[in-house]
Amino acid sequence: MTSRLRPRAFHLLFLGRTLSALGDAVVPAALALAVLRATGSSSALALVLGCAMVPKLLLLPLGGVLADRFDARIVALATDLVRCLTQVAVGVELLGDEPAIATIAVASAVGGIASAFAMPTAAPLVTGTVEGPRRQRANAALGAATSAVRLVGPALAGLLIWAAGPGWAFVLDGATFAASAALLTMIRVRRTPIPRRPLLADLREGWTEVRSRDWYWTSLIAHGIWNGAAAVLITLGPAVAVDRLGGETVWVLVLQAGAVGLLGGSLLAARARPKRPVLVANLGLATYGLPLALLAVAAPGWTVVLAYGFALAALGFLNPVWETVVQTEIPPHVLARVSSYDWLCSLAAVPLGYALAPLAADAWSTAAPLAVAAVVVAVACVATAAVPGVRRLGRPAPRREQVGAAPVAVGR
Repeated sequence: MTSRLRPRAFHLLFLGRTLSALGDAVVPAALALAVLRATGSSSALALVLGCAMVPKLLLLPLGGVLADRFDARIVALATDLVRCLTQVAVGVELLGDEPAIATIAVASAVGGIASAFAMPTAAPLVTGTVEGPRRQRANAALGAATSAVRLVGPALAGLLIWAAGPGWAFVLDGATFAASAALLTMIRVRRTPIPRRPLLADLREGWTEVRSRDWYWTSLIAHGIWNGAAAVLITLGPAVAVDRLGGETVWVLVLQAGAVGLLGGSLLAARARPKRPVLVANLGLATYGLPLALLAVAAPGWTVVLAYGFALAALGFLNPVWETVVQTEIPPHVLARVSSYDWLCSLAAVPLGYALAPLAADAWSTAAPLAVAAVVVAVACVATAAVPGVRRLGRPAPRREQVGAAPVAVGR
């Protein structure tokens, strides 16, 4: 898929992002097993996960400012090196006889901080290495690669854990970050410098760009609700599958169908060019209400598998389409800050879903929060069709980016 994407820089970026995504796909299973082996406590696992998530949420806007102020390539390279060290540190700790949860938690917090600065660099790296007409294909290639490694990641994690223990999964993840950093040293990235101003002024400018576009901020609300609903499904879905749909195999099939759907949606996005991209993509996200509703009524397992695969295909399609529209419509000098607010709105709802779903299930029934989430996510995504900007925004018409048309710097 990358053969038609002219820049050599994108080929290197694609390889680095794919390698680091492979490492990240291996870690979740290894982390859960390692912490449970060491402590036997799901609370300890929640602590480690929280240590990674909380600083990431708090620092995302600051990460966006840094990626706009400085060369996004340098910021991404530095964060790759930090995450390499933290993952190797966790791996070494797990290879010992008595791993300390405190050490793992601290390393997870440092890794979460690095992620907050790394995530906003994704969009500037693509816009700085790929010209406008090719960006949707580039974003689709990255999405397809990420989806593909999610298919093989759990199997590779299982093999590593079985053969050598969970610590080596973290060492592998550290190695992939090191490889990504090495590849970034060979990339040249166009960027638009911004004047140095107070931090709050930069944060306000990014928020103003978000608030001034009705298609953007209303879609962010829908996307955030989608992520909160996804957290409800991931929290309660396994119990429904095991207790009422036929056992653990059904839940494994659900997750695998989702991974296949993500890959298929990303591949479709490489070729499809809808006239109203944001409208079509948001309406597609509304299909996530279907697997939630089927789980709520304990429908036959095969229906949940198919519905979840279809809903995740809609997500796989949305991601590259949305990223391409944002990269085209948002001015380059503020793109990282706008992207950081996008990530913040999306991720903030996840811990809320994790926390509220079991509380609601205990208070009423498992079906209640699943049904509510199904209705809310469907209504929120469909409601964006009522927003004038969502309906009007057509297929991206890429601006010509020529050296000399605007201040452009090239990272070396």
